[in-house]
Amino acid sequence: MKYALNKNEDALIVVDVQRDFCPGGALATPEGDKVVPVLNGYIKKFLEAEALIVATRDWHPPNHISFKAYGGVWPPHCAQGTKGAEFHPDLALSKKAKIVSKATDPSKEAYSGFDGTRLGEELKDMGIKRLFVGGLATDYCVKNTVIDALKLGFETILLEDAVQGIDVKSGDSENAVKEMLRKGAKNTTLANLE
Repeated sequence: MKYALNKNEDALIVVDVQRDFCPGGALATPEGDKVVPVLNGYIKKFLEAEALIVATRDWHPPNHISFKAYGGVWPPHCAQGTKGAEFHPDLALSKKAKIVSKATDPSKEAYSGFDGTRLGEELKDMGIKRLFVGGLATDYCVKNTVIDALKLGFETILLEDAVQGIDVKSGDSENAVKEMLRKGAKNTTLANLE
């Protein structure tokens, strides 16, 4: 299906394309950096359409509950102000991009860009109706962001050529995509954006 962008109603959500989630990072998604050039293509199209671009990021305090030392399952990653929390250096985010920090409360996990943030309300206040979502990782933060977007009533399109998963268990990413589609998301690729 082809999509023509509407600057007043569409937004691109770039999920957690941070150094720590890319090869060499503390919690690397295998080949996570492969999403960067594709996302840059989406960013270019959204800039040309003068449509909203949002970038979410994990922005953990150093004592975050998701870290193994504090009872979580993950190694320390994306701690506030660290190099690992920076966006991938090749990600072509414009200065106009809206940055949303999540998982900032040390006592709460937050995989979704909507969890513990005002993103949903802000998008609705702007009249945004349709979200195009890509980034890292398919089976965690992308999946949770897409599902929350659907719950909030946004038409939600997964950028299937601009996501990459961790696959802690083999098939996690594939199952995450199936779940998102089952719950009402659509999917597309860069070639289908006009």
